[in-house]
Amino acid sequence: MVTIGQYPPEYDPKIHGPYDPARFYGKPDTPFGQVKLNEVGSWLARRNKSPQAIVGAISRAYWRWQHKYVQPKRAGIAPFLHIVFGSMTFFYILNYPRISHHKNYKYH
Repeated sequence: MVTIGQYPPEYDPKIHGPYDPARFYGKPDTPFGQVKLNEVGSWLARRNKSPQAIVGAISRAYWRWQHKYVQPKRAGIAPFLHIVFGSMTFFYILNYPRISHHKNYKYH
């Protein structure tokens, strides 16, 4: 059962209207910002942790970013700066073991 390129099973065009890839069509749950500290464990237990659900969450986050920064009529320089600073951070983390040996120490 391959679902690549298909709509989510929860999506119904008669109820939801045009498909939006940035929207979650599953059963709504409490947003993480409204979860109390003692409810975090049960909130995490209710999450779907399958690879397909994780890829879907990453895809929705990507489309939300696209709709907010890349696709507006007057998109500015923000998406380019996001990519530049994100790649700088990623490569700094990758190279940190080699960079950390070049610290300047004071010898007394």
